[in-house]
Order: sequence, then C-alpha cells, then structure tokens
Amino acid sequence: MKVMVAIPAYNEEKNIFRVVNAVKFNNPEVDVVVINDGSRDLTGVEAQRAGAFVIDLPQNLGIGGAVQTGYIYANRKGYDVVIQVDGDGQHDPKDLSRLIDSIEKDEADMVIGSRFAEKTDYESTKMRWLGINFFSKLVSFVCRSDFSDTTSGYRAVNRKVINIFAKYYPRDYPEVETIVYASKRGVRIKEISVDMKKRQGGKSSITPLKSIYYMIKVTCAILLQP
Repeated sequence: MKVMVAIPAYNEEKNIFRVVNAVKFNNPEVDVVVINDGSRDLTGVEAQRAGAFVIDLPQNLGIGGAVQTGYIYANRKGYDVVIQVDGDGQHDPKDLSRLIDSIEKDEADMVIGSRFAEKTDYESTKMRWLGINFFSKLVSFVCRSDFSDTTSGYRAVNRKVINIFAKYYPRDYPEVETIVYASKRGVRIKEISVDMKKRQGGKSSITPLKSIYYMIKVTCAILLQP
C-alpha cells in the first residue's frame, strides 16, 4: 500500500527535524510530507533537511487548513493510507506500524491512537483531562459508540476517508468534530492504545482563553452538525 505521513507544523523548528527523522527511521517505507503552515521560523528548512517533502503554505491556515492540505495532496497523488502525526514530538513513531496494520487488515476506515484505551504512562493536567473526558463522552453519545480519546490527532485513515477529508475538514480544533463528521458518513472508526510524550520543545498555541473558545465552538459544531 502507498502510505503517507502528514505532519502539520507551525513554528516547530525546534522539533520538526527530530520528528521527521524518527518517523523515517522507524518506518523507512512511508513518504513523509510536512505541511509548513506559514511558519515564521525555519520549520520548512529543518523539515527538508530531515528528508521530508515540504508543502509551504503562504499564510497560516490553522491546524484544520494545514491537515486538509495534506489530504488534498494525498488524494491527488493516489495514496492508500494517510497517518497524521503532530509536529511537536508527542506522537511515538514506533506506533505507526500498528496504525497502518489495522488499516491494511481492513479493521476500520479510521484508526485513532488513544492515550486512554489502555493504561499508559501518559500524564495530563486536571483541566486537560476534564476536557478530553467531556468530549469523549459527548462524541460517544452522539455516535453511539465508545471513544476514550477524541482529541488525539494521531490517526490513520484509508482511501475512503482521504477522499472525504480532501473535500471537507473543519478549520478550528478539528480532531473531535471530524470523528462525528466521519461517523455520520458511514466511516468505521476504532481506537488502539498508543504511547504519547510531552511536547518536546517550543510552545503550545492553546491558551486558557482559546481553551474556553474551543470547548464552546466544538460542542456547538458537534450538536449542530448535519
């Protein structure tokens, strides 16, 4: 199968070389594509230095726009599987093969790497855990299926989902909303347990004020989604 790893990145020059290098070391058969989301630092240069193909966006589109750019590229190039990996080093590339394997075995159309499907060493702040738990319960209710980690951006999808996401992908904080969107369109979704690390460098763009906006916006998007 033709497999692509999509890494959206915004001002991740401190992390991106290490992330790309780790993905290529653990999975030399996959193509690594970094979507440089209008970074104001050397993210694109560092990604290329690590051997990734880089799509340079002329301005910052946000996580949703960057990820959809990756899906549009994958759709045009005929990839069978796309795995989304964050550019901050939190996702362990050693789990990539397990995500790919589940897609290849046709166990699901979308496979989400969950921090909470099984007990792991991952630790979260109380506020972050409350948010994760809230959305997992809300999505489980709406989709009538159990989910433990709907905010995880570590996920693999097959050709069917690549085509869906190339046509539509939420712009702001899309991880939760895309699960509901995909589920309502007959996408089979499963979670597998993965290890995740703390951000390896740089600074998260999620502030307390943005967290409040995130909670309200995503909840409305889920409940009002056709």
